[in-house]
Amino acid sequence: MTAVPTKSYLSSIQAKEWEPFVVGEIHKLREDADGQLSAGLWRVTPEQAPGTNDVPMHANETVYIIEGHITVEVVGGETLELRAGSLASFEKGALTRWTVHAPTLEFYIYS
Repeated sequence: MTAVPTKSYLSSIQAKEWEPFVVGEIHKLREDADGQLSAGLWRVTPEQAPGTNDVPMHANETVYIIEGHITVEVVGGETLELRAGSLASFEKGALTRWTVHAPTLEFYIYS
């Protein structure tokens, strides 16, 4: 059997390399060349995202809240209170409204 060359990706919640994002900052763990798959960390404070922010889903997004508190209203659907330990997924095309209540660290996957 011939081994297929693969690449590994490693990071941690203590990541030192962050880049500006639309709101807050991200640390990319992985991003495919065609942009169809991306995973990493997002951190944000209430000061970086004051009030409620409309966020259209340009891809399917799954999030795991490591620390913090965010409310996500899915327009025409549920309102979710996401706190440390919460896992949620949103479909491409959904319009969401995000309110950041406390400094938050999130693991995300776009697919």
